[in-house]
Amino acid sequence: MTIDVAVVGGGPAGALTALLLARAGHEVVVLERAPAWRWRACGVFASPAGSAALRDIGIAEADLERCARPITAMRVETPGGASFRLTYGGTGTLADSPVGFDRGALDPLLLDFAAAAGAEVRAGVAVASVETGGTGVSRRPARLTMADGSVLAARIVVGADGGRSLLAQTLGVARRSPIGPRIALSFHVPAAELPGIEPAGDARMVVLRGAYVGLAPVAGSRVNVGIVLGPSWFADLRRDGGPATAATILARLGAPNATVLDRVAGVAPLGHRVTRRAGPDWLLVGDAAGFLDPFTGEGLHRAFVSAVFAAEAIDHALRAGGRASLAGYATAMRGRFATKDVVSRLVQGFLARPGLFEYVARRLAAREQVRETMGLVIGDLAPARRALDPRYLAALLAP
Repeated sequence: MTIDVAVVGGGPAGALTALLLARAGHEVVVLERAPAWRWRACGVFASPAGSAALRDIGIAEADLERCARPITAMRVETPGGASFRLTYGGTGTLADSPVGFDRGALDPLLLDFAAAAGAEVRAGVAVASVETGGTGVSRRPARLTMADGSVLAARIVVGADGGRSLLAQTLGVARRSPIGPRIALSFHVPAAELPGIEPAGDARMVVLRGAYVGLAPVAGSRVNVGIVLGPSWFADLRRDGGPATAATILARLGAPNATVLDRVAGVAPLGHRVTRRAGPDWLLVGDAAGFLDPFTGEGLHRAFVSAVFAAEAIDHALRAGGRASLAGYATAMRGRFATKDVVSRLVQGFLARPGLFEYVARRLAAREQVRETMGLVIGDLAPARRALDPRYLAALLAP
Protein backbone atom coordinates (compact mmCIF):
# COMPACT_ATOMS: atom_id res chain seq x y z
CA MET A 1 0.00 0.00 0.00
CA THR A 2 1.28 3.47 -0.89
CA ILE A 3 0.05 6.49 1.03
CA ASP A 4 -0.01 10.03 -0.31
CA VAL A 5 2.34 11.76 2.13
CA ALA A 6 4.71 10.68 4.89
CA VAL A 7 5.75 13.46 7.27
CA VAL A 8 8.94 12.74 9.21
CA GLY A 9 8.73 14.74 12.44
CA GLY A 10 5.76 15.86 14.50
CA GLY A 11 6.84 19.36 15.55
CA PRO A 12 4.85 22.47 14.57
CA ALA A 13 5.88 22.46 10.90
CA GLY A 14 5.22 18.75 10.43
CA ALA A 15 1.94 18.79 12.36
CA LEU A 16 0.58 21.78 10.45
CA THR A 17 1.61 20.32 7.08
CA ALA A 18 -0.21 17.10 7.98
CA LEU A 19 -3.23 19.00 9.26
CA LEU A 20 -3.65 21.01 6.05
CA LEU A 21 -3.13 18.00 3.77
CA ALA A 22 -5.55 15.86 5.77
CA ARG A 23 -8.15 18.63 5.53
CA ALA A 24 -7.65 18.55 1.76
CA GLY A 25 -8.50 14.84 1.72
CA HIS A 26 -5.05 13.30 1.33
CA GLU A 27 -3.82 10.22 3.16
CA VAL A 28 -1.10 11.42 5.53
CA VAL A 29 1.03 9.62 8.11
CA VAL A 30 3.13 11.54 10.65
CA LEU A 31 6.15 9.64 11.96
CA GLU A 32 7.31 11.11 15.28
CA ARG A 33 10.32 9.62 17.01
CA ALA A 34 9.30 10.56 20.57
CA PRO A 35 6.54 8.41 22.13
CA ALA A 36 5.26 11.52 23.95
CA TRP A 37 6.19 15.18 23.97
CA ARG A 38 9.36 15.91 25.92
CA TRP A 39 11.22 19.15 26.58
CA ARG A 40 14.02 19.94 24.17
CA ALA A 41 15.82 23.09 23.11
CA CYS A 42 13.43 24.89 20.78
CA GLY A 43 12.12 28.33 19.91
CA VAL A 44 9.25 29.80 21.91
CA PHE A 45 9.16 33.48 20.89
CA ALA A 46 7.14 34.59 17.88
CA SER A 47 6.25 38.01 16.53
CA PRO A 48 2.56 38.88 15.95
CA ALA A 49 2.94 37.35 12.48
CA GLY A 50 3.45 33.95 14.10
CA SER A 51 0.14 33.78 15.93
CA ALA A 52 -1.58 35.45 12.95
CA ALA A 53 -0.36 32.57 10.77
CA LEU A 54 -1.98 30.09 13.15
CA ARG A 55 -5.24 32.04 13.09
CA ASP A 56 -5.19 32.00 9.28
CA ILE A 57 -4.86 28.22 9.39
CA GLY A 58 -7.95 28.07 11.59
CA ILE A 59 -6.56 27.69 15.10
CA ALA A 60 -9.20 29.14 17.43
CA GLU A 61 -8.46 32.01 19.79
CA ALA A 62 -9.32 29.86 22.81
CA ASP A 63 -6.70 27.32 21.73
CA LEU A 64 -4.09 30.04 21.26
CA GLU A 65 -4.83 31.30 24.77
CA ARG A 66 -4.01 27.84 26.11
CA CYS A 67 -0.47 27.86 24.73
CA ALA A 68 0.55 31.49 24.09
CA ARG A 69 1.25 34.39 26.41
CA PRO A 70 1.29 37.95 25.01
CA ILE A 71 4.56 39.85 25.32
CA THR A 72 4.59 43.64 25.42
CA ALA A 73 7.95 44.16 23.72
CA MET A 74 11.41 42.75 23.15
CA ARG A 75 14.03 44.66 25.14
CA VAL A 76 17.55 44.38 23.72
CA GLU A 77 20.46 45.02 26.09
CA THR A 78 24.13 45.28 25.14
CA PRO A 79 27.37 44.71 27.08
CA GLY A 80 28.09 48.44 26.90
CA GLY A 81 24.83 49.41 28.57
CA ALA A 82 22.71 50.38 25.57
CA SER A 83 19.08 49.30 25.71
CA PHE A 84 16.10 49.65 23.39
CA ARG A 85 12.63 48.11 23.07
CA LEU A 86 11.19 46.62 19.88
CA THR A 87 7.41 46.92 20.17
CA TYR A 88 6.28 45.36 16.86
CA GLY A 89 3.35 47.77 16.73
CA GLY A 90 1.23 45.76 19.19
CA THR A 91 -0.96 46.76 22.13
CA GLY A 92 0.09 44.05 24.57
CA THR A 93 -2.84 41.75 23.85
CA LEU A 94 -2.78 38.30 22.28
CA ALA A 95 -4.50 39.67 19.18
CA ASP A 96 -1.63 41.81 17.90
CA SER A 97 1.46 41.33 20.07
CA PRO A 98 4.46 39.03 20.17
CA VAL A 99 3.87 35.85 22.11
CA GLY A 100 5.79 33.32 24.15
CA PHE A 101 4.61 29.83 23.28
CA ASP A 102 4.46 27.03 25.79
CA ARG A 103 5.84 24.33 23.52
CA GLY A 104 4.63 21.63 25.89
CA ALA A 105 1.10 22.80 25.05
CA LEU A 106 1.54 24.00 21.44
CA ASP A 107 3.21 20.94 19.92
CA PRO A 108 0.74 18.32 21.25
CA LEU A 109 -2.17 20.63 20.37
CA LEU A 110 -1.13 20.85 16.71
CA LEU A 111 -0.57 17.09 16.50
CA ASP A 112 -4.02 16.49 18.00
CA PHE A 113 -5.54 18.82 15.39
CA ALA A 114 -3.74 16.91 12.62
CA ALA A 115 -5.12 13.62 13.94
CA ALA A 116 -8.63 15.08 14.26
CA ALA A 117 -8.43 16.21 10.62
CA GLY A 118 -7.69 12.63 9.53
CA ALA A 119 -3.90 12.33 9.59
CA GLU A 120 -2.48 9.18 11.16
CA VAL A 121 0.02 10.09 13.88
CA ARG A 122 2.48 7.33 14.76
CA ALA A 123 4.29 8.34 17.94
CA GLY A 124 7.38 6.52 19.11
CA VAL A 125 8.31 5.53 15.55
CA ALA A 126 11.87 6.32 14.47
CA VAL A 127 12.69 6.48 10.77
CA ALA A 128 16.03 4.76 10.12
CA SER A 129 16.38 5.46 6.40
CA VAL A 130 14.62 7.12 3.49
CA GLU A 131 14.91 6.21 -0.16
CA THR A 132 13.15 8.69 -2.41
CA GLY A 133 11.71 7.56 -5.72
CA GLY A 134 13.44 10.43 -7.47
CA THR A 135 11.02 10.51 -10.39
CA GLY A 136 7.96 12.49 -9.28
CA VAL A 137 4.77 11.78 -7.39
CA SER A 138 3.23 9.46 -9.98
CA ARG A 139 6.26 7.22 -10.44
CA ARG A 140 8.13 4.91 -8.05
CA PRO A 141 7.15 5.77 -4.45
CA ALA A 142 9.57 6.69 -1.73
CA ARG A 143 10.41 4.02 0.85
CA LEU A 144 10.82 4.80 4.53
CA THR A 145 12.34 2.08 6.71
CA MET A 146 11.67 2.28 10.43
CA ALA A 147 14.03 1.30 13.24
CA ASP A 148 11.95 -1.86 13.79
CA GLY A 149 12.38 -2.88 10.13
CA SER A 150 8.88 -2.03 8.93
CA VAL A 151 8.54 -0.14 5.66
CA LEU A 152 6.19 2.62 4.55
CA ALA A 153 5.74 3.66 0.92
CA ALA A 154 4.68 7.24 0.11
CA ARG A 155 4.25 9.33 -3.00
CA ILE A 156 5.78 12.34 -1.24
CA VAL A 157 8.04 12.62 1.81
CA VAL A 158 8.14 15.73 3.99
CA GLY A 159 11.23 16.26 6.14
CA ALA A 160 10.06 18.07 9.28
CA ASP A 161 12.68 16.66 11.62
CA GLY A 162 14.69 19.74 12.49
CA GLY A 163 18.25 20.85 11.99
CA ARG A 164 19.60 17.32 11.75
CA SER A 165 16.99 16.21 9.27
CA LEU A 166 17.51 12.62 8.16
CA LEU A 167 15.94 13.43 4.80
CA ALA A 168 18.22 16.44 4.20
CA GLN A 169 21.28 14.40 5.13
CA THR A 170 20.23 11.42 3.03
CA LEU A 171 19.74 13.62 -0.03
CA GLY A 172 23.03 15.41 0.53
CA VAL A 173 21.50 18.90 0.70
CA ALA A 174 22.48 19.76 4.31
CA ARG A 175 25.31 22.24 4.78
CA ARG A 176 26.99 24.01 7.69
CA SER A 177 25.70 27.34 8.93
CA PRO A 178 27.18 30.36 7.14
CA ILE A 179 27.54 32.13 10.49
CA GLY A 180 29.93 29.78 12.24
CA PRO A 181 29.77 27.24 15.08
CA ARG A 182 27.45 27.96 18.00
CA ILE A 183 25.83 25.91 20.75
CA ALA A 184 22.42 26.58 22.29
CA LEU A 185 21.08 25.79 25.76
CA SER A 186 17.45 26.16 26.81
CA PHE A 187 15.35 25.69 29.96
CA HIS A 188 12.67 27.40 32.08
CA VAL A 189 12.85 29.36 35.33
CA PRO A 190 10.11 31.00 37.42
CA ALA A 191 9.32 34.49 36.12
CA ALA A 192 9.45 35.93 39.63
CA GLU A 193 13.11 34.91 39.94
CA LEU A 194 14.35 36.81 36.86
CA PRO A 195 14.72 40.60 37.05
CA GLY A 196 13.14 42.74 34.36
CA ILE A 197 10.39 40.30 33.32
CA GLU A 198 7.44 40.86 35.64
CA PRO A 199 5.21 42.81 35.89
CA ALA A 200 6.10 44.58 32.62
CA GLY A 201 5.82 41.42 30.54
CA ASP A 202 8.74 42.30 28.27
CA ALA A 203 10.90 39.66 26.69
CA ARG A 204 14.62 40.39 26.95
CA MET A 205 17.51 39.79 24.58
CA VAL A 206 20.73 40.25 26.55
CA VAL A 207 23.92 40.39 24.48
CA LEU A 208 27.06 39.24 26.29
CA ARG A 209 30.64 38.90 25.13
CA GLY A 210 30.59 35.94 22.74
CA ALA A 211 27.02 34.97 23.61
CA TYR A 212 23.47 36.19 23.92
CA VAL A 213 20.46 35.19 26.00
CA GLY A 214 16.78 35.33 25.03
CA LEU A 215 14.27 35.51 27.89
CA ALA A 216 10.65 34.97 26.86
CA PRO A 217 7.69 34.82 29.28
CA VAL A 218 5.47 31.79 28.72
CA ALA A 219 2.40 30.31 30.42
CA GLY A 220 2.55 29.15 34.01
CA SER A 221 4.47 32.22 35.26
CA ARG A 222 7.65 30.85 33.69
CA VAL A 223 10.38 32.28 31.50
CA ASN A 224 12.03 30.34 28.72
CA VAL A 225 15.78 30.94 28.81
CA GLY A 226 17.53 30.43 25.48
CA ILE A 227 21.33 30.80 25.53
CA VAL A 228 23.44 30.93 22.36
CA LEU A 229 27.16 30.45 22.93
CA GLY A 230 29.92 31.31 20.49
CA PRO A 231 33.34 29.59 20.29
CA SER A 232 34.82 31.63 23.17
CA TRP A 233 32.50 29.71 25.52
CA PHE A 234 33.17 26.21 24.22
CA ALA A 235 36.07 25.44 26.59
CA ASP A 236 33.96 26.46 29.62
CA LEU A 237 31.10 24.34 28.34
CA ARG A 238 33.31 21.28 27.88
CA ARG A 239 34.88 21.74 31.32
CA ASP A 240 31.79 22.62 33.35
CA GLY A 241 28.89 21.11 31.41
CA GLY A 242 25.57 22.63 30.37
CA PRO A 243 23.89 23.12 33.79
CA ALA A 244 26.92 24.83 35.32
CA THR A 245 27.36 27.07 32.27
CA ALA A 246 23.67 27.96 32.44
CA ALA A 247 24.12 28.87 36.11
CA THR A 248 27.03 31.15 35.19
CA ILE A 249 24.86 32.92 32.62
CA LEU A 250 21.98 33.32 35.09
CA ALA A 251 24.36 34.89 37.60
CA ARG A 252 25.42 37.42 34.98
CA LEU A 253 21.75 38.26 34.50
CA GLY A 254 21.36 38.99 38.19
CA ALA A 255 19.62 35.72 39.04
CA PRO A 256 22.29 33.49 40.64
CA ASN A 257 19.74 31.50 42.62
CA ALA A 258 17.08 31.07 39.92
CA THR A 259 15.41 27.65 39.95
CA VAL A 260 15.85 25.61 36.77
CA LEU A 261 12.47 23.94 36.27
CA ASP A 262 13.47 21.32 33.71
CA ARG A 263 16.62 19.81 32.27
CA VAL A 264 19.06 22.10 30.47
CA ALA A 265 18.57 20.95 26.89
CA GLY A 266 21.22 21.62 24.26
CA VAL A 267 21.62 21.89 20.50
CA ALA A 268 24.98 21.57 18.77
CA PRO A 269 25.72 22.78 16.23
CA LEU A 270 23.09 25.51 16.07
CA GLY A 271 22.06 26.62 12.59
CA HIS A 272 22.51 25.13 9.17
CA ARG A 273 21.52 25.71 5.57
CA VAL A 274 20.32 23.54 2.72
CA THR A 275 21.17 23.69 -0.97
CA ARG A 276 17.63 22.66 -1.97
CA ARG A 277 14.28 22.66 -0.19
CA ALA A 278 12.37 20.42 -2.62
CA GLY A 279 12.85 17.68 -5.20
CA PRO A 280 10.64 15.49 -7.41
CA ASP A 281 8.91 13.73 -4.50
CA TRP A 282 10.23 15.37 -1.32
CA LEU A 283 10.45 18.69 0.47
CA LEU A 284 11.74 20.15 3.73
CA VAL A 285 9.77 22.31 6.16
CA GLY A 286 10.50 24.18 9.38
CA ASP A 287 14.05 24.07 10.68
CA ALA A 288 14.82 21.16 8.34
CA ALA A 289 14.55 23.65 5.45
CA GLY A 290 17.38 25.75 6.91
CA PHE A 291 17.79 27.70 10.12
CA LEU A 292 20.08 30.69 10.48
CA ASP A 293 19.91 31.91 14.07
CA PRO A 294 17.30 32.50 16.80
CA PHE A 295 18.34 36.11 17.53
CA THR A 296 15.61 37.58 15.31
CA GLY A 297 12.96 35.18 16.64
CA GLU A 298 11.72 34.00 13.26
CA GLY A 299 11.92 30.22 13.62
CA LEU A 300 8.31 29.48 14.59
CA HIS A 301 6.78 31.94 12.14
CA ARG A 302 8.86 30.48 9.33
CA ALA A 303 7.84 26.97 10.37
CA PHE A 304 4.15 27.92 10.16
CA VAL A 305 4.54 29.60 6.77
CA SER A 306 6.59 26.73 5.36
CA ALA A 307 3.79 24.31 6.34
CA VAL A 308 1.22 26.37 4.44
CA PHE A 309 3.42 26.65 1.33
CA ALA A 310 4.30 22.94 1.50
CA ALA A 311 0.68 21.83 1.81
CA GLU A 312 -0.33 23.99 -1.14
CA ALA A 313 2.44 22.59 -3.35
CA ILE A 314 1.81 18.98 -2.34
CA ASP A 315 -1.95 19.26 -2.81
CA HIS A 316 -1.43 20.71 -6.29
CA ALA A 317 1.06 18.00 -7.26
CA LEU A 318 -1.11 15.14 -6.03
CA ARG A 319 -4.23 16.46 -7.74
CA ALA A 320 -2.30 16.98 -10.97
CA GLY A 321 -1.32 13.30 -10.98
CA GLY A 322 2.34 13.92 -11.62
CA ARG A 323 1.86 16.75 -14.09
CA ALA A 324 3.01 19.33 -11.52
CA SER A 325 6.21 19.48 -9.51
CA LEU A 326 6.99 20.62 -5.99
CA ALA A 327 9.30 23.36 -7.25
CA GLY A 328 6.66 25.97 -6.46
CA TYR A 329 7.28 25.38 -2.77
CA ALA A 330 10.95 26.30 -3.01
CA THR A 331 10.07 29.34 -5.11
CA ALA A 332 7.47 30.50 -2.59
CA MET A 333 9.88 30.12 0.34
CA ARG A 334 12.63 31.95 -1.49
CA GLY A 335 10.27 34.78 -2.42
CA ARG A 336 9.02 35.12 1.13
CA PHE A 337 12.28 34.85 3.09
CA ALA A 338 15.33 35.48 0.88
CA THR A 339 15.47 39.21 1.64
CA LYS A 340 14.77 38.59 5.33
CA ASP A 341 17.75 36.23 5.38
CA VAL A 342 19.93 39.08 4.14
CA VAL A 343 18.66 41.24 7.01
CA SER A 344 19.32 38.43 9.50
CA ARG A 345 22.87 38.02 8.22
CA LEU A 346 23.36 41.77 8.51
CA VAL A 347 22.27 41.58 12.16
CA GLN A 348 24.68 38.71 12.71
CA GLY A 349 27.44 40.78 11.14
CA PHE A 350 26.78 43.51 13.70
CA LEU A 351 26.75 40.96 16.55
CA ALA A 352 30.13 39.62 15.46
CA ARG A 353 31.62 43.11 15.87
CA PRO A 354 30.81 44.28 19.42
CA GLY A 355 31.84 47.88 18.81
CA LEU A 356 29.66 48.16 15.73
CA PHE A 357 26.72 46.47 17.47
CA GLU A 358 27.03 48.90 20.38
CA TYR A 359 27.07 51.82 17.93
CA VAL A 360 23.92 50.58 16.16
CA ALA A 361 22.16 49.80 19.45
CA ARG A 362 22.67 53.32 20.73
CA ARG A 363 21.25 54.78 17.55
CA LEU A 364 18.25 52.50 17.68
CA ALA A 365 17.69 53.56 21.27
CA ALA A 366 17.79 57.24 20.29
CA ARG A 367 15.87 57.14 16.98
CA GLU A 368 12.25 56.08 17.43
CA GLN A 369 11.20 55.85 13.78
CA VAL A 370 14.29 53.85 12.83
CA ARG A 371 13.69 51.55 15.80
CA GLU A 372 10.02 51.02 14.93
CA THR A 373 10.89 50.10 11.35
CA MET A 374 13.46 47.60 12.57
CA GLY A 375 10.87 46.01 14.88
CA LEU A 376 8.36 45.64 12.04
CA VAL A 377 10.96 44.10 9.73
CA ILE A 378 12.34 41.72 12.36
CA GLY A 379 8.77 40.71 13.21
CA ASP A 380 7.87 39.97 9.56
CA LEU A 381 5.26 42.72 9.73
CA ALA A 382 6.91 44.89 7.05
CA PRO A 383 8.86 43.95 3.91
CA ALA A 384 12.46 43.13 4.74
CA ARG A 385 13.65 45.33 1.88
CA ARG A 386 12.77 48.37 3.99
CA ALA A 387 15.71 47.61 6.29
CA LEU A 388 18.05 47.41 3.28
CA ASP A 389 16.94 50.68 1.72
CA PRO A 390 19.99 53.01 1.54
CA ARG A 391 17.93 55.80 3.09
CA TYR A 392 17.04 53.62 6.05
CA LEU A 393 20.62 52.44 6.51
CA ALA A 394 21.78 56.05 6.37
CA ALA A 395 19.25 57.03 9.05
CA LEU A 396 20.39 54.08 11.17
CA LEU A 397 24.15 54.52 10.84
CA ALA A 398 24.58 58.29 10.55
CA PRO A 399 26.25 59.88 13.61
